[in-house]
Amino acid sequence: MPELPDVEVFKQYFDVTALHKEIRKVEVYPAQVLKGITEKELKLNHQGRRFTGSRRHGKYLFVHVDDDSCLVFHFGMTGYLKYFKNCNKQPHFDRAQFSFTNGYHLAYVSKRMLGRIEPTRSVDRFIRKKGLGPDALDEDFDFSAFKDIFAGSQAMVKTALMDQEKMAGVGNVYADEILFHAGIRPKRQMKDLDDARFETLFDKMKTVLRTAIDRRADVNQFPDDYLLPHRDTDDACPKCGGAIKQIKISDRSAYYCPDCQK
Repeated sequence: MPELPDVEVFKQYFDVTALHKEIRKVEVYPAQVLKGITEKELKLNHQGRRFTGSRRHGKYLFVHVDDDSCLVFHFGMTGYLKYFKNCNKQPHFDRAQFSFTNGYHLAYVSKRMLGRIEPTRSVDRFIRKKGLGPDALDEDFDFSAFKDIFAGSQAMVKTALMDQEKMAGVGNVYADEILFHAGIRPKRQMKDLDDARFETLFDKMKTVLRTAIDRRADVNQFPDDYLLPHRDTDDACPKCGGAIKQIKISDRSAYYCPDCQK
């Protein structure tokens, strides 16, 4: 599932392709990709309009329109955006398409249709309604705020990092990467971390997420000592060469190195 780095890359891509361009036509196929708005309403509300800005919070992308409304993009398991001109380059599994007067199109692609597009009048209200915690890369989300949220938690560290009500943006894959660099096993409880380990966890979280964004969330571009390109039990740890282990936590796979994560 696209996590914070992926959606931040989608946001940057959207900003350099679709912002400020007049929408000529809107198409949706099928309509169940929409939530809280009909296909007819989406067309009526957005044809002739322009996207004026964007914001990301956690795994959600908010796109502002010049009538002070906003569309929320959630990408589910397989979603992404594609900007193209020639129809022969239209992506497979295109579920919604915004065509612009410059001849280009922006496609919302979702193979498994687990993502959604929905309207909101207030981003902050939407975040509150969804019960989302602070964004993991928010400038105001410092170590003190991080510790206030997680200190004393009975949850396992990986489970806590993935709790979107506590902190928004980190999912299954990047939780593994963060814990790998922090040297913490995924089943360790948050309450058992001392101050030094807590601060290491916070610092590594910020570093891993920013590095992933800088590398366009492309695992093939990640540094050599990152776990993600080796997130498989048949591969070796990129730091020590030891065996990668897999366990189940809340029905999700967790990968770690027993030697590097004591």
